[in-house]
Amino acid sequence: MTTQKLENQPLKETAPRSNGRQHALAEQELRLLSALVLLFGVGLFLALPFVLSIGSVVFLPLVTAMLLTILLSPLADRLAKFGLPNVLASLGALTVFLGILLLSLALVLQPALALFDSLPAITERVGERFADLRDEFAWLAIANEEIAKLMGDAGAREVVLATPSLLEEIAFATPSVIVEILIMFLMAFFMIEARVRMRRHLLFDRASFGSSVKAARVMREVQDRVAAYIITVGLINAGIGVIVALGAWALGVDAPIMWGGLAAILNFIPYVGPLAMTALLALFGIGTAETVWLGLIPAAAYIALHTIEANAVTPSILGARFTMSPVKILISLSYFTWVWGVAGALLSVPILLTLTVLFDHIGRPNMVGFIFGEPLFKSDAFERGLEDEQAGSA
Repeated sequence: MTTQKLENQPLKETAPRSNGRQHALAEQELRLLSALVLLFGVGLFLALPFVLSIGSVVFLPLVTAMLLTILLSPLADRLAKFGLPNVLASLGALTVFLGILLLSLALVLQPALALFDSLPAITERVGERFADLRDEFAWLAIANEEIAKLMGDAGAREVVLATPSLLEEIAFATPSVIVEILIMFLMAFFMIEARVRMRRHLLFDRASFGSSVKAARVMREVQDRVAAYIITVGLINAGIGVIVALGAWALGVDAPIMWGGLAAILNFIPYVGPLAMTALLALFGIGTAETVWLGLIPAAAYIALHTIEANAVTPSILGARFTMSPVKILISLSYFTWVWGVAGALLSVPILLTLTVLFDHIGRPNMVGFIFGEPLFKSDAFERGLEDEQAGSA
């Protein structure tokens, strides 16, 4: 009996040591893997804009079609419940979206074309207003000249480069834009039509029941949040457009429907859209009003309306479910605007929301903890090993 106890005692002492070595090796492997994933992610983040920009003819219609599929799939499902075939239900959902889009563009573009003829007169009027302001603040120009003389500033030479006119740029860009739009709607139609098969493939072709449940949750969460966000923000922006149109009509501004449509469309672009709308209202008001201060009234009224909408109405309606960091929104806005221009600015928030939902289910990288030596992605097996080690040492 005593011999057996002496033989078993070293085994009990060496077991925790071997477990500790295994856990240390597992930790080193996990940190090495995390470092490689981090380097790969940084490289992908830096290289992706160039790839997406060069291949915008392919990637921009594809991303837009995917977002349209997420948005219009619930409508196609409802139409299918009324007995319509899948093809007709998909075509009907896409037709409804096209009708709303064309109606919105018609309300904005038709008055804008009529207003385009009066643009030279408005520009001349704005120049006169600023000339009047410059005369009132002539002492600032004199002070600037005196400071320049004291600093010994030599006059800079102005170099004027010949660039294509706006009409020439539009003429060159129109064919490619038409091709991208056609490809986008064709992709969206086939994706919406194939939504049932895609769901079955994601759910039933998985290796385990747990992965099927997780895939179903991700699909439902992405579709619900993105579609609800776009529809809710669209209704809020439509209300903003109606209020701006009524306000422009009450103030006597020309083409109030156009200004309401512009306000609704630009409000889809966070931060930058309202700033652009304020600048447009200010320039148009200064160019058409009798004085500068009267011309700034429409812009001031829009700023007040946007302040109420952005700080009270939208947060109370959307709630915490759609709350995102302003820093993330600005990064996404600048990133996709750099890659795809105005289209990227419109798609930046839906793309960010989709990625946020995916990271919520897949897992977010532990960036801050990784800097201080923690793993980039937490491992459940490693945490269970640490718990077993602590229990064995206790």
